[in-house]
Amino acid sequence: MIFSYDVVVIGGGHAGAEAAVAAATVGVRTCLITMDMNKIGQMSCNPAVGGIAKGQIVREIDALGGKMGIITDATAIQFRMLNRSKGPAVWSPRAQCDREKFIWKWREILDETDGLDIWQDMVCELIVSDKRSVEGVRTVYGAEFRAPCVILTAGTFLNGMMHVGRTQIPGGRCAEPAVIGLTESITRHGIRSARMKTGTPVRIDRRSVHFDEIDRQDGENDFHQFSFIGPHRHLPQLPCWTLYTNKECHEVLRSGLAESPLYNGQIRSIGPRYCPSIETKLVTFADKERHPLFLEPEGTDTNEMYLNGFSSSMPMEIQLSALRKIPALRDVKVYRPGYAIEYDFFDPTLLTRSLESRVISGLYLAGQVNGTTGYEEAAGQGLVAGVNAARKCGGQEPFILQRDEAYIGVLIDDLITKGVDEPYRMFTSRAEYRILLRQDNADARLTEKGYALGLASTERMTTWKRKEEGIKHILDFCEKFTVKPQEINSLLEQIEDQAPLKFGTKLSELIARPQLSMALMAQILPALAGEIDRLPDKKEEIIESAEIMMKYKGYIERENIVAQKMQKMENIKIKDRFDYASIREISTEGRQKLARINPETMAQASRIPGVSPSDLNVLLVLLHK
Repeated sequence: MIFSYDVVVIGGGHAGAEAAVAAATVGVRTCLITMDMNKIGQMSCNPAVGGIAKGQIVREIDALGGKMGIITDATAIQFRMLNRSKGPAVWSPRAQCDREKFIWKWREILDETDGLDIWQDMVCELIVSDKRSVEGVRTVYGAEFRAPCVILTAGTFLNGMMHVGRTQIPGGRCAEPAVIGLTESITRHGIRSARMKTGTPVRIDRRSVHFDEIDRQDGENDFHQFSFIGPHRHLPQLPCWTLYTNKECHEVLRSGLAESPLYNGQIRSIGPRYCPSIETKLVTFADKERHPLFLEPEGTDTNEMYLNGFSSSMPMEIQLSALRKIPALRDVKVYRPGYAIEYDFFDPTLLTRSLESRVISGLYLAGQVNGTTGYEEAAGQGLVAGVNAARKCGGQEPFILQRDEAYIGVLIDDLITKGVDEPYRMFTSRAEYRILLRQDNADARLTEKGYALGLASTERMTTWKRKEEGIKHILDFCEKFTVKPQEINSLLEQIEDQAPLKFGTKLSELIARPQLSMALMAQILPALAGEIDRLPDKKEEIIESAEIMMKYKGYIERENIVAQKMQKMENIKIKDRFDYASIREISTEGRQKLARINPETMAQASRIPGVSPSDLNVLLVLLHK
């Protein structure tokens, strides 16, 4: 049987779900093929969304019109804004979610998306024409799906192999089969693949935990959330818990190192540096007598809990014995042990910035198949791939996000320019324009772009415009309103390092001081309080954004100048303009890297590891000639 679509999406994880909804919303006939319709958007590891830099990505997905933020708010059972002790450039929202409700909320959205069909099956072959263009896919049931664009988001399922001690089980996730043969049907066309690994911790029965012996960590209940338009959290908010390993726990774990797949040669693939297994922590940080663990709920209607920080592939008896050396877990019962999983990924340097393959036209890749780790990184890639596949079907130019526009832009540029030698995880330190890419202003950066694509709704655009007007109104008022010494000096005298005013001062200059805030000023200035009362909806968001813009005005202006200079380099197109191998004035490493990446712009060339400033100068001279 043959079916015809414009876009076919392989995989129903976070990348696949966002890709499918994005493509269909933009207006093309789309089919999502997944092995299990009941596990769409499954959180294979921790049922949490966001975190350092990852939260910014989710806000960007939402601002563009994606769904992850709305679903997270609808299923959140704890919310926190991380990094509050630091500047707003690195504030990052994070939410613990109800795992099952998250899945069914995704199903609800997919079922309501016009132009989107779902087919439950396993793709085993990519169909490619003689001219290296995608023609469709073939499934194990024998169905053919013909489409000019295919988006691959298979996650950890490509030749997946799970490890618990010396036991090895083929699979892409616990109790789910691996996808066999699909990698080979792609690599035979010249796309390079390699192996990576990741892991997940033991799942614990909350009824067996002595909670009176560990520290409770409650969430926050202020106005912050992930979506700029969705309703606020409505599920019961649950605590997380903090505890620690100890010497006795470590002794048990060390006794089992010889049986660990990581150290007995069973696993040879690349693992995550920033989310190491508990056995890796013991070896890498041998002098540490304890490591923090976080016990987190999996939902409102289950006793299952996630032990963050105890990822392991050691034999199950070692895992359980080690856990029972922790006082609060001395009677612990588990639902299943932790395990490691190895899987295939493809070299992301063979992609364009639209996430289309440079080898096979019409093939897009998103998520862990590109060497990334994390739901948020996957979802951001999925949205971009979905939009671009739809635009290719319509003969439109690709949608590209620059590094100064979004963390998603940083993510994609890093992947295609630098490649990966370990699972890629987003950090705020990867972005050179952090003060421009804050979580509070994702709608200011991206909602108009999403609306122009046909992805963001009219409701979302209207909401942003009202907020924009509110921010401008507050900024204008604070810039024009003069505060007299007698109005504020009594307050300043109570604050350390605040000299009283001798002359009238603009309110914006006062709010720029670290010790003063909009809320504090509103308490003593009736005029400001009145302006705030007259704001439309989203008062707290408007005030927060306006205050950040006043406090960090100088930094924002400086980064904008730097970004504009780099944009000039982005405008110098060099793709396919040089035979790099023949340019002897460029270093050998530079020639090899430039030929391999074939950068689209001078700016991208400048970010390739191994390409020196002198190499760039040679290219500029040749361009001038």
